[in-house]
Amino acid sequence: MNRREASDWAQQVSRRIKEKVGVVAARSQGIIPFTSVEGRFDDWTDKNLCWWTNGFWAGEMWQLYNATKDPLYLERAQEIEKKLDGNLMNAGGLDHDNGFKWLLTAAADYRITGSKESRNRALLAADNLAGRFNPAGRFIRAWNDGGDGSRAGWAIIDCMMNLPLLYWAYRETKDPRYLQIATLHADTAERFFIREDGSANHIVEFNPATGEFVRTYGGQGYGEGSSWTRGQSWALYGFTLSYLHTGEAKYLNTAKRVANYFIANIPENGLIPVDFRQPLDCALEDSTAAAIASCGLLELSRQLPEPESTLYHRAALRLLTTLERERCNWDLACDHIVEKGTGAFHDERHEYPIIYGDYYFVEAVWKLTGEESFMW
Repeated sequence: MNRREASDWAQQVSRRIKEKVGVVAARSQGIIPFTSVEGRFDDWTDKNLCWWTNGFWAGEMWQLYNATKDPLYLERAQEIEKKLDGNLMNAGGLDHDNGFKWLLTAAADYRITGSKESRNRALLAADNLAGRFNPAGRFIRAWNDGGDGSRAGWAIIDCMMNLPLLYWAYRETKDPRYLQIATLHADTAERFFIREDGSANHIVEFNPATGEFVRTYGGQGYGEGSSWTRGQSWALYGFTLSYLHTGEAKYLNTAKRVANYFIANIPENGLIPVDFRQPLDCALEDSTAAAIASCGLLELSRQLPEPESTLYHRAALRLLTTLERERCNWDLACDHIVEKGTGAFHDERHEYPIIYGDYYFVEAVWKLTGEESFMW
């Protein structure tokens, strides 16, 4: 499929997305979905307002609003943004994932509408994220731990996708501290998370007092030393974005190394497992990793000359067309689009719809059609 054919394919899929999401948004007032139950979105508004995925439905609404200018999507996105104020004022509910929540809500609102209230929300979230920086180890601390310090030295690869909140704050305020924290964390991630072959660790523990490396953990992948595919996609897209925001060639080179590893391990059927190093007799999938990696590959392709650009563009198309053909549900009675996502390898539940699978699938298609509102 050449680029013209890819554009034509994406336009067809774009129409299907608009038809379906328009119906779903109309019947989904006031909710913040994580997954769907019997085809209908659940609502995490009361279950867990601080959950890390709570910005993705709003981000999808902004993508649809950018493409259609239908005020329904504006209304839905702003509903969620205001609800997340309850998270923003809850110190225990703020963590390394502030970018996922407020880049896709408040920062998007400010960029599109100019809302000063939204700008304030995004800056508060950025300040909190910056406050998690450990200067001894030069990393942004991951999860909270209830105050016992047990995770004070933990950092995770997911944070690479949250650094753009700090890059955004730097552009808005011209305060170099945001940029310094983001790049110092990216440098640490490059050194301790990305292995020689381009695979990525999920969790790295440092001594929080001295900054010394302690150990790695398998985290949401199969085990220590394995290759959790969503972590690979966070690294691929995250380092690409750090290059985009800084122009530092080392981040581009790291993104290419991770991308090359990802591409080399795509199974023949194009469906992405939960972990590239899971047992051979295990067929568990994570379609969300494919959607996220598609976005990263397409963005990476934009930053490179030929023939590298085409290499990554074609790999993204392979993932996307497989998702559309094998893992998308276009039934208008069903709220989700992308099926067979998996949160973590050792969870009891596997292969179910997860809201960020839909978000990244839409973003990737929009990258091909030119309808994207760039969130990162």
